[in-house]
Amino acid sequence: MIDKRPAMPPRPTRRATLAGLGSAAASALTGKAAAQTAASPLSFAAEPPARPLVIAPGRARLRPAPAGETEILTLNGVSPGPVLRIRQGETLRLKLENRTALPLALHWHGLRGGAAAQDGVGGFSQPPVNPGGSFDYHLTPPDSGTILYRAMVMGGSSEPAGRGVAGMLIVEEAAPLPVDLDLPVLVGDWLLGDDHVIRPFAPHSEANAAAGRLGSWLTVNGGPPPQRIAVRPGSRLRLRLANACNARIMRLRFDGVKAHVIAVDGQPTDTFEPVRAQLPFAPGSRYDLVVDMPEEPGAVASVTALIGAGVPLVRLVAEGEAKRPATEPVALKPNPALPAGVRLQDARRPQIVIEGGAKLTSEAKLDFAGLDLARPWRLNGGAGDLGKPLFSVRRGTPIVLAIDNRTAFLQPLHVHGHAFRLLHPLDDGWEPYFLDTVQIPENRKLHIAFIADNPGRWLISSSVLERFDLGLWTWFEVT
Repeated sequence: MIDKRPAMPPRPTRRATLAGLGSAAASALTGKAAAQTAASPLSFAAEPPARPLVIAPGRARLRPAPAGETEILTLNGVSPGPVLRIRQGETLRLKLENRTALPLALHWHGLRGGAAAQDGVGGFSQPPVNPGGSFDYHLTPPDSGTILYRAMVMGGSSEPAGRGVAGMLIVEEAAPLPVDLDLPVLVGDWLLGDDHVIRPFAPHSEANAAAGRLGSWLTVNGGPPPQRIAVRPGSRLRLRLANACNARIMRLRFDGVKAHVIAVDGQPTDTFEPVRAQLPFAPGSRYDLVVDMPEEPGAVASVTALIGAGVPLVRLVAEGEAKRPATEPVALKPNPALPAGVRLQDARRPQIVIEGGAKLTSEAKLDFAGLDLARPWRLNGGAGDLGKPLFSVRRGTPIVLAIDNRTAFLQPLHVHGHAFRLLHPLDDGWEPYFLDTVQIPENRKLHIAFIADNPGRWLISSSVLERFDLGLWTWFEVT
């Protein structure tokens, strides 16, 4: 849950929020024009060719020199993959070419309102792209915002993602926010040995029945942290933070500068400062923040992952000639395509119960006794079932989904193709931001609400990829 400081506007109550709830002309061809048209074929502007996105083995230096390079998977020769930028309303055409030994697909984490067939889950929304094969993605995001793309295949996501298959898609607003630097920050997590080689993937290991595949090394935009960024004193920056880790759940802290959150999971929100300058950061989560650098040359600001003693991820250094700092408020326009409210009294109310995983002993040790490592997680009593949806509803149906986490681990869940509200405990309102990934604390129950407005079949999946691979998912259908 993301808290707001008391100075911010009050959160909307259900009563207040519920209270908030063309034709084109045609021209005819003249007889002469019609005759000319009949005599000669019509000419159409050719669609632009699809951009190639080639996934293939490669090498990268993940740790600082003199550490050697590590064999990874690259996208067009780099990892993370290229930052894809388009304007809102434009269509992105990509041709994924699989030159690896693994089946692949790319899920567009946070793409709301797209076609279900383009969601990018191999074995569910599309056939997996087998080695040597290809697949065309045609994406027209209706919303601006920050989207994460990463490998996602039923039963086989952990390895390609853990070898580097991830990147960011940025859909720019029609009128981009005026900033001096728009900086994507993609955080990855790698399980490396002392020889800098990626450790083997064990799908039925005890680790996957607990926290998941936790790495031994973080990277920022594919390189060793911290990433040093020199900016002019007084500059205004937009940071787009995305967690592409397989399983690493962390908190972020902002030092030396005030961070203002302007979007959560790609959707605009009322601007707020994180409580205690910290934000929760689970796999799949994204934040857009604006920071104003101090005017003093040499000033330093940083983004730190609160792991152990702290891992600095980004280091912003004020260098060069100072500029006059921006004074206008920082905010994005609300997304008019999202509902102002959800009629909770009319909602369909399905439930998810998550069980399984290792137990915690009174000495805070993990107990795997009696646990089936091939199927350690249960959702509503079993593993994901392609033949049985959690619910099937008509388009426009309001949904209130109860998620009951009866495990010893925090559970992040991602709802595909939709954005939702996190409800208050008494169902008397909701948090003033939209999400597509929610974190349910251990032994807690939360409720989320959304309008099922996107036709097709959609997953609700653990964003910890090892849990997803082992069946911690379900799906729903919108007709």
